[in-house]
Amino acid sequence: MEDQLPADGLERMQRDARSRGLHVDVVTRQQAGSLVEAAGLMGLEVHEIVKSLVVKHKDGTFLFALIPGDRSISWPKLRALLGVNKLSLPRPEVALAATGYERGTITPLGATTPWPVYVDSSVAAGRICLGAGAHGHSAFVDSTELISALNATVADISDAEAPG
Repeated sequence: MEDQLPADGLERMQRDARSRGLHVDVVTRQQAGSLVEAAGLMGLEVHEIVKSLVVKHKDGTFLFALIPGDRSISWPKLRALLGVNKLSLPRPEVALAATGYERGTITPLGATTPWPVYVDSSVAAGRICLGAGAHGHSAFVDSTELISALNATVADISDAEAPG
């Protein structure tokens, strides 16, 4: 199953992007063990990679939170925006079941269920990098076009990560 899913995920992501009229450049790269490593492999700054995080509602539904690589979800901000008191990051197998993508490959494009998308307001306008639906691949897309194509909500939903 692991060998089958990534190729299918990449195809799903590309097919969905095309159906939305969204131009995506896919780059094949060495598989990375972390976001920092992936940035280094592509000559990018960590903030240029946007994490597609799957967030679970208490009611069992999900959403995508797109957050720059050097930031983390602000749970109080996201809960206030959504008017809920409980949200969580699901276990990897739950995220896979909800999206059809393994951790490290997740993208809202081509997800098996089109969950709502929330983009942090600190995502820079212009070319960004995000998961491409398969390990060893990254997708480059214009952030403004992505937001429009996904009908995403842009809001302040992140905080700077504490220095390591």
